[in-house]
Amino acid sequence: MLSDTSLPVITATLPVVGANIKEIAQRFYEHMFAEHPELLDGVFNRGNQADGRQQQALAGSIAAFATSLVEKPDELPDHLLSRVSHKHVSLGLRPDQYQIVHDHFMWAIGDVLGDAVTDDVAAAWDEVYWIMANVLINKERGLYGAVKLSPETIWRTWRVVERIQETDDVVTFVVERTDERDVKPSLPGQYVTLKALMPDGVHQPRQYSLTKADDGEHRQFSVKRVHGLKTPDGEVSNLLHSQFEVGDEVVLSAPFGDVVLEYTDRPVVLASAGIGVTPMAGMLSHLVQAKSQRTVRFWHADNAADTFALRQQIEEDLAKLPDASMTAWFADPAEPTQMADGELVGFMDISAVELPVDAAYYLCGPLVFMQAVRSSLIAAGVPAKDIQYEVFGPDLWLADFT
Repeated sequence: MLSDTSLPVITATLPVVGANIKEIAQRFYEHMFAEHPELLDGVFNRGNQADGRQQQALAGSIAAFATSLVEKPDELPDHLLSRVSHKHVSLGLRPDQYQIVHDHFMWAIGDVLGDAVTDDVAAAWDEVYWIMANVLINKERGLYGAVKLSPETIWRTWRVVERIQETDDVVTFVVERTDERDVKPSLPGQYVTLKALMPDGVHQPRQYSLTKADDGEHRQFSVKRVHGLKTPDGEVSNLLHSQFEVGDEVVLSAPFGDVVLEYTDRPVVLASAGIGVTPMAGMLSHLVQAKSQRTVRFWHADNAADTFALRQQIEEDLAKLPDASMTAWFADPAEPTQMADGELVGFMDISAVELPVDAAYYLCGPLVFMQAVRSSLIAAGVPAKDIQYEVFGPDLWLADFT
């Protein structure tokens, strides 16, 4: 909760800060990396920096948090903070690094807004920052403690034991542990951070959803190659596709992520598009491992059958469950007149399927896909609280937080 001194200042300045928050975020990152280039080695994804997604996500998070402090002073946007804290812990973020972020964020506010940033304004936004930072630090301390790991020990080396070419652009890697330390089991829907050493000597982190339930010795994740983009976008996926073979070693974090399948008896709908299928495949695998009796509906949208990654695994898993089925939509099928049962032409249209009563919904895919499906579900009477979604990369939507 903001102090009585800061609340009216934030209320008065939120519109001007909000109007300039994207520029503030851009200047913040430029200034911080100039002073601390080491943060680009293993902590920050320079692909997200290059295309502006990280700046947009930071701007949206700060604006949403400050707005919440003003409009709902007795509440904190826990969904927002949970998502950010899981991402931070998966990167091994340390509490002392929040001071670095603070110093450069406050500098950026002054740089962009100039004389409008009086001592009172600076003090009020300083308070906003530290409220958010301290909540995140406490959440992250709890996440580290829950797995009995630290920012330094969340990492371990795994060895590739199988490489599966799912489609032309998607490869699945199965890895085994290389030491006898205990392995933290993943929860259904979680991801790991892979830290890759790039040709220029810089480590780059990328998050990949685990696509199969752990067996204690192995983990599995799938990587889509990013085409047609200049470095640094796609640099890690192309490195993995072109150079990582059976016998090679990879560095992965412990699994994290707050969009996790809940263990209940309710029907569940897993809806994905493209490479968004990966966390859904992981959730489905966990249902099979648990011998679930739940009603399961798997909806997937893709360009064509030959671009549907992990389809064989998914169909095998669905066949192991007592009440499970799949519907697939293909935008550009090779033979539109020869579609199999459960296959439809076009984009995902929930009016073509029956919505299970009292179901929980999980979405993953391109942002426009999730926005469209979520809107359709809400229009059909599904409560917003029953729809969870996973965004790959910085969350530019924040649908659950506004």
